[in-house]
Amino acid sequence: MSDQTKELTAQEVIDLNRKYVLFSWSVQKNIAPIPIETGKGIYFWDMNGKRYMDFSSQLMNLNIGYQHPKVVAAIQEQAGRLTSAHPGNATEPKGELGRLIAEIAPGDLNKVFYTLGGAEANENAVKMARLYTGRNKIIARYRSYHGATYGAITLSGDYRRPPVEPGIPGVVHVFDPYCYRCPFGHTIETCHRECVTTIEDVINYEGPQTVAALIMEGVTGSNGILVPPDDYWPRLREITKKYGILLIDDEVMSGFGRTGEWFAVNNWGVVPDIMTIAKGVTSGYLPLGAVVASDKIAAYFEDKYLYLGLTYCGHPMSTAAGVATVNVYKEDGLIDNSKNLGKVLAGELEVIKQKHPVVGDVRHIGLFSCLEIVTDRQTKQPMDDTRMGAVRNKLVEDGLSTFVNHNLIFVCPPLCINKDELLEGLGIIDRAISLLEG
Repeated sequence: MSDQTKELTAQEVIDLNRKYVLFSWSVQKNIAPIPIETGKGIYFWDMNGKRYMDFSSQLMNLNIGYQHPKVVAAIQEQAGRLTSAHPGNATEPKGELGRLIAEIAPGDLNKVFYTLGGAEANENAVKMARLYTGRNKIIARYRSYHGATYGAITLSGDYRRPPVEPGIPGVVHVFDPYCYRCPFGHTIETCHRECVTTIEDVINYEGPQTVAALIMEGVTGSNGILVPPDDYWPRLREITKKYGILLIDDEVMSGFGRTGEWFAVNNWGVVPDIMTIAKGVTSGYLPLGAVVASDKIAAYFEDKYLYLGLTYCGHPMSTAAGVATVNVYKEDGLIDNSKNLGKVLAGELEVIKQKHPVVGDVRHIGLFSCLEIVTDRQTKQPMDDTRMGAVRNKLVEDGLSTFVNHNLIFVCPPLCINKDELLEGLGIIDRAISLLEG
């Protein structure tokens, strides 16, 4: 066998990647990637044959699990028919996926503009809102994450934004419904929903006539699974309607069954003006995102120029994967499974919290949850990154892969998980947390 055709070892694959690839969100010399070879259901295997439970669905996108045969077959079939098309052309999968999205989206969100990911979706949603309203400012939240491109990272409020500023102009940030660390100093018992009322204050300070839209994640994801109070989204909807401001719902991470509903805002019966999606629409099998607009906004552009465009807008391979994926959610009952097992997950996380004093808080909705780890429950001092690194290493050693962001341990498995698998994975997390005690 020649050097060109021989199979590489696991270490050779790692070395090849380290030599030629820049890895995201990391100090390059500290990278220690797992050389993934294949997967099935909620599991993946590395090139040494070790099996891992995936408790973060890669990056909260692999909702249907690895290698679903119906989606793999749809991709293969489309590849044999048509692999690329000019975005101005009409294709069957592009139109059919649009129909399916309109069918499951809230209210009158019936028109789709395709992108290749969540950051592009959010940037184009902002452009659409500014074109439609003729206004400039966008209000976003401090603990949000809307993507890594310049516009999307400006909208975001986490630690990855300041190092690459300045970003796009016109973005104003407000505080989140972070009940565990209330920025207004309240508890659940003393709360007056300042997380809502201050947004209206900011709108008035900025000038309502200058604000095009509010953009909010349905449930804040990578910055801590911040599940809002039940009246939060409805009150935001009232405020935005009062001032003629558009409400953009970022469902890139919280959509497609992750919270036990098709989209997170369905939990509170709210219909936004614009919704952005990605990740779960193809379960990460191929890159795809979209801006989903209301009938009123879509009608506006019937006789006005839409200044949005991408070479891969509505790519036939990606949209074919999307059609198959949406049908899998329905046929396999994954939305209901997320809701039902979400109740089991919620109970088990509360048990873990009671067992371990280092668990300051647990937050959960459907199969979208995290544990916040602290050094002391009274001070709520976040556990330091070094000790959290030991927890991460223990999880990997015991065959569980999940997203650990500073002092947050995420539990967001594929929606195809069953109860036994869920309990097994939580047991591994329980044991890893024990390393922080004693």
